[in-house]
Amino acid sequence: MELTEMIASYRRFLKRRNYSGHTVKNYLNILGHFFAWLRVPIEQVTTRETDAYMDRLLRERKKPKTINCYLGCIHAFFDYLIEDEKILFINPVRKNFRLRLPRPLPKHLRDGQVDALFEAIKDTRDRAMFTLMLRCGLRVEEVAHLITDAIEYRSRQLYVFNGKGSKDRVVYLSDDALNALQSYMQKRKWSKEEKVFLVQKGPLKGKPISVRGIQKRIEYYARKTGVQASCHNLRHTMATQLLNADADLVTIQDLLGHSKITTTQCYCRVSNLKVQRDYYKAIQKVLERTLPAA
Repeated sequence: MELTEMIASYRRFLKRRNYSGHTVKNYLNILGHFFAWLRVPIEQVTTRETDAYMDRLLRERKKPKTINCYLGCIHAFFDYLIEDEKILFINPVRKNFRLRLPRPLPKHLRDGQVDALFEAIKDTRDRAMFTLMLRCGLRVEEVAHLITDAIEYRSRQLYVFNGKGSKDRVVYLSDDALNALQSYMQKRKWSKEEKVFLVQKGPLKGKPISVRGIQKRIEYYARKTGVQASCHNLRHTMATQLLNADADLVTIQDLLGHSKITTTQCYCRVSNLKVQRDYYKAIQKVLERTLPAA
């Protein structure tokens, strides 16, 4: 089988596995980059070549997460050829290829920063978009792809279809999120567009706003207020606030659409108010038990 046939077959395999179009395109781009660099036939690829390729990526100052993604994609491709196409290869990517990654704390906004940011957001569309991120934990892609049929006003909930990992979930509308969304929908009721959030000016007026368009709006408000904020910061803020309010970790996992509880547990490291309360409650019991009577 020729290399082009292998890649075409792998593309069909990814499609059958219901990978998103974006993911398939990204995987094929990574493989294209690797095979364009490669100087030996595919059947001669060994750990020597994949190690050299990793060195090349390091020299290009790629981030460790990016390098892991590249090598992971190549590893998966060779696994596919071995397991599904029954081609007699030995996977040339080492099993322990992954670089160690830093584990930065999720960045969330303090209450004063949230107040300052939203004080500047007067536009009803923008206020609705960012309130959904802050109160419902929606990702920027989920806001951009939100459709009118996904809103249940009476039950105060949203259906998030095809979220990250092609997962659906339900989230709930707080009072301010419901009010912000209703105010915006009242203004855009003339439109028959399926997507909720639309461009308001220029030649694309009335068309769905893009992910980058939403990101540019938060960047505008961040510059205007001096608050270092991003769309994902708002999602992190929601998770941290819920944890500080003693919401169960599994509940937060479900609301955020995390596949693994370990992803949600990272918020425990920044939820200082909860840690503080738990510490003082526990240490008081320790002191009562261990201190001698006066």
